[in-house]
Amino acid sequence: MVTAAKKIRVVLIGCSGYAGLEVMRLLARHGQAELVGVFGSADKGPVADLHPSLAGLVPFSQYAFDIAKVAALNPDLAILCAPHKVAMTYVPQLRAKGIRCIDCSADYRLADRALYEKWYCPHTDPAGLAEAVYGLPEYFADKIRTAGLVANPGCYPTSATLPLAPILQAGLIHPKSIICNSASGISGAGRSPALKFHFPERNENFEAYGVGNHRHTPEIEANLKALSGLDVDVLFQPHLAPMDRGILSTIYAQPTRDVTSAELTDVLRKAYAGKPFVRVRNPENGEPLPATKYVTYTNFCDIAAIAAKGRVILIAALDNMVKGAAGQIVQNMNLMFGFDETTGLY
Repeated sequence: MVTAAKKIRVVLIGCSGYAGLEVMRLLARHGQAELVGVFGSADKGPVADLHPSLAGLVPFSQYAFDIAKVAALNPDLAILCAPHKVAMTYVPQLRAKGIRCIDCSADYRLADRALYEKWYCPHTDPAGLAEAVYGLPEYFADKIRTAGLVANPGCYPTSATLPLAPILQAGLIHPKSIICNSASGISGAGRSPALKFHFPERNENFEAYGVGNHRHTPEIEANLKALSGLDVDVLFQPHLAPMDRGILSTIYAQPTRDVTSAELTDVLRKAYAGKPFVRVRNPENGEPLPATKYVTYTNFCDIAAIAAKGRVILIAALDNMVKGAAGQIVQNMNLMFGFDETTGLY
């Protein structure tokens, strides 16, 4: 463990996208972590040219990944914001040098190699897949603290797992009755230009995508099965909303018995007592329902539960670039190196 008196040395691999931008923004104010280098698939020049908002904060250029150059910086941690399929080519080299890693791609989130290959592509690092710890701090903090490789969760799966897991664990809903409707800001699609994400196409437009076959479905189901011990089946339907950032998930399920909103809220509050980044809202007490505006640029996930018309309704909101990506990376980093979990995130 690195002592609090010494800053940990961090390299970032993949800085040109939104997740990389958020990682650098958070590290710049962290106080106990120091960014010492930036690498990627190719030389891309000064970081401040790629992200003008970081001018004066990140005095580095991105250079093409070279394990010898990375190792020469003596990093304690490598944060990877590279795409899936690409990340798994870097991780084995980093781990061979004893460098701990947090990967933001999907490459290490599914422990079942066959399941990963069904939804993504052939996996070339089965050893890393076996080593990886799923990085949802609210449930796996003890394993994250000692992990060499952490798989940072997806943004949609975080917004679905946090409200659903305690309710399933309490046996209050049928595990095969779950419908999860989620809406994401456009930043969730990444920074690469495409006609579909052109402003005239997205502004004043709201649409479903990935109908019945979105790649986050198996991650959501795997999480809930692992946490509840139940055979969970989720109909997950994402939507693209005309906003920069944020996720709102509205989840419906059949209760196993008569249940009240107060009972559901109590289950959530007990589950997340002492968990600094999950805020349970109680609309029956006049508290506002979760909304994207209330979590923007924060690492909070706001959740609420309501019983209505014979159904359980769960609502969750988070910032897809913070709790859904970079903020959760920093939260995991804090656990891995013995810092207070909230360091750099308030």
